[in-house]
Amino acid sequence: MAPSPRDASPRLQEALDENLEAVNKTIGRLLPEADLAEAKLYDAMRYSVIGGGKRLRPFMVMESAKLFNVDSSRARRVAAAVEFLHCYSLIHDDLPAMDDSDKRRGKATTHRKYDEATAILAGDALLTLAFEVLADRDTHPDPHVRVELVRKLAIASGGHGMVGGQMLDLIGESEEFDLGTISRMQRMKTGKLFAFACEAGAILGKASDEKKKALCNYAYDLGLAFQVTDDVLDVEASSEETGKPANQDAAANKSTFVSTMGKDQAKGRAEMLAHQAVRHLHSFDGRGEMLKELAMYVLERRA
Repeated sequence: MAPSPRDASPRLQEALDENLEAVNKTIGRLLPEADLAEAKLYDAMRYSVIGGGKRLRPFMVMESAKLFNVDSSRARRVAAAVEFLHCYSLIHDDLPAMDDSDKRRGKATTHRKYDEATAILAGDALLTLAFEVLADRDTHPDPHVRVELVRKLAIASGGHGMVGGQMLDLIGESEEFDLGTISRMQRMKTGKLFAFACEAGAILGKASDEKKKALCNYAYDLGLAFQVTDDVLDVEASSEETGKPANQDAAANKSTFVSTMGKDQAKGRAEMLAHQAVRHLHSFDGRGEMLKELAMYVLERRA
């Protein structure tokens, strides 16, 4: 079991817990156990998704959807799709050809629990399942909304987004990046999916371009703050706290905010970014309180 979120306010912790329970139920329905010859694949998919993680990206989907009074059942489907795609990326990132990690969310990585081939297939299946869920009429009756969700998630997760960011991350093991390149890498690797998670609620609610932009800007700054804090945790927190091996970045000689700026300056940058993220929510006239608290929580998390 992965460590539970720490240092969240009681109100935020309650909201995170409620979201975790609701989204997990939807995930369970969309990814049931299978009694088939290929059941091992579904076992690996469920192992990778169920029983771990804080569901921060699904939380962003749900909270952004509340801003536009979106039906919660539709929002939960999008939240589950985002988590499927996120977990696919974790499975592949952990493979020997990538980060070569043995531990994730406090338990053995998927390729260690099963085998490399099964892990690759489980990741592939979760990726395609995410788009299957978004394209289903149950997610939204308007086909234009469904197409926009599929299009935006494809952009966020592809070569100009998460996958491209992972490529830069691998290149950074043999090349020294400057701060601008590191920021671009993390915007692609983490920020783009954060931005989709926040914009998804606005897409479901058919909101204005202005509101979509505000949520994306919030997410980009939050994503960088999250990644800076992640880099700090890699050198500061124990494996027991984070649920994954400590000092991985240094061992792989990766270019990170900490390696480039130093730990103290990196912490200051994360704080600046979190406060900047909150300012993007001012156009919502006092709503979005949980998103604001989430930005502050990112600074204090230990997992």
